[in-house]
Amino acid sequence: MQSFRREPAQRVFAQEFMESNLAFKESEDEFAPRFLLTPTGAKCNRVFVVGTMTECEDIGIESPYWRARVADPTGVFFIYSGQYQPRATQVLSEMDINIEDPPIVAVIGKPNVYETDESTITSIRPEDVQIVDRETMESWIIDCAKQTMERIEEVEKGEKEDFVKAKEHYLTEPEYYKEVVYTAIKTLENGSGFEVVDVF
Repeated sequence: MQSFRREPAQRVFAQEFMESNLAFKESEDEFAPRFLLTPTGAKCNRVFVVGTMTECEDIGIESPYWRARVADPTGVFFIYSGQYQPRATQVLSEMDINIEDPPIVAVIGKPNVYETDESTITSIRPEDVQIVDRETMESWIIDCAKQTMERIEEVEKGEKEDFVKAKEHYLTEPEYYKEVVYTAIKTLENGSGFEVVDVF
């Protein structure tokens, strides 16, 4: 029986994640991992995101099925969790959303692309959800910004397969995603000691 290594969780900002729709498998094996390739070339079998949970609702009919919205400085991740994600579903069922002071959460999960006749919906099926502090969120924003900029550089070079594939599929405009990064890290300048020049 062939064994498969656990894929690392990629860090991607919400705006880029929601604009991603290129899902694929690298082999016909039924156990082969499924990936989502983003516009800057992040090859995601799993993602790690951190943000503010602004909504958490059980939308299930016959069994619990939770939908949550997690916002980072660039946009919103949609999280869907049901009976096949028991650990995350348990956490979401106990979540108390206070609009005045919403919880900050870290989410690890698998990207999911659902295509309708009118649009493509990209969401996360969570493996785990944890409440974290603001410092963790700021560290994630810094790490995500740096990794995004590294990917943008690879897209501009156009030498590696995944980045070439991403640019051809999305017609990636590097300056657009540099602006996404700029938007995210500008939120850190007041109080965190982190400056835009640390990334650019």
